[in-house]
Amino acid sequence: MANGSARLMNLRIAAAVLAALAWAAPAWAAPASSETSYVRAGKLIDTEKGVVLLDRRIRIDNGRVVEVKPYAPPPAGATLVDWSAYTVIPGLIDMHVHLADADETNNVAEPLLHSTEEIALIGARHARETLAAGFTSVHDVGCFRAFADVALRDAINRGDVPGPRMSAVGAYITVPGGGGEVTGFAPDVKVPDDMRAGVVVDAADVTQKVNYLFQHGADSIKLIATGAVLAQGTEAGQQELTEEEMHAAVVVAAERGSWVTAHAHGAGGIKAAMRAGVRSIEHASLIDDEGIAMAKTKGVYLDMDIYNGDYIADVGTKEGWPADMLRKNLETTDAQR
Repeated sequence: MANGSARLMNLRIAAAVLAALAWAAPAWAAPASSETSYVRAGKLIDTEKGVVLLDRRIRIDNGRVVEVKPYAPPPAGATLVDWSAYTVIPGLIDMHVHLADADETNNVAEPLLHSTEEIALIGARHARETLAAGFTSVHDVGCFRAFADVALRDAINRGDVPGPRMSAVGAYITVPGGGGEVTGFAPDVKVPDDMRAGVVVDAADVTQKVNYLFQHGADSIKLIATGAVLAQGTEAGQQELTEEEMHAAVVVAAERGSWVTAHAHGAGGIKAAMRAGVRSIEHASLIDDEGIAMAKTKGVYLDMDIYNGDYIADVGTKEGWPADMLRKNLETTDAQR
């Protein structure tokens, strides 16, 4: 999984680029304050214009950046954070994280080794590490324990734990034994019910489960359209959810003013998901020319999460992850690149 701890920058670099927004408008939602404060940025990267501005003064009112000007001393007595030795950027956004879950290991049963209470604490650590690396907004695209991501998001919003602003999906919508299931152990092992909250068997079941996720706090929906690299018994290129099932999820999401993203490696599953109306595709490793053209025509985003392939190849090989996972990672990473 692409959790926050697997994506951390070198902390010294992170300190140098930590965003003005990350300090001035804490993603962990501290209580609002009427205080005006200032940041002195030695260099400020203007991402809209693509330029680097020198020696800027950033003014923050009530937790929001309201003004950027060439540096001049702020009013006497004002709070000033002196980052004149650093480069300051807006908060980074990561569109593919799994904060509310344990790290991947060489044990396929790893998700079963952690209680809901432990997952809550692990998620809090991942959130803190992700924010410290400069990411102030993330799209959390799923967890095995249903609604662990929703609970983490809410804890951050209340100020209970530090972390980035989170968009959460609640659970994976997946077929039985599919890419969103915990797999790879003996068939008589019973997986906890909260790890199967999004398992569906037909379009009507999709409608029911998607409504259930929204009723319990999901911001958007994550479909597992094809098999997954890190799920044993599935093949990344094989389509799992039908186009009809995926469209049912899109319909419910639209009725609730939300949207759907789909995990999809295989070209057929990618195109079926786009025809069904998803807004974005996660991975898109085996996409073909027709799929790329369709994405451009429909305005569908491709979230390629490129670092995953390197991480799995490096750490997975060293730790002896299952051979089929390493094989699927090699196949999808090479094709994606």
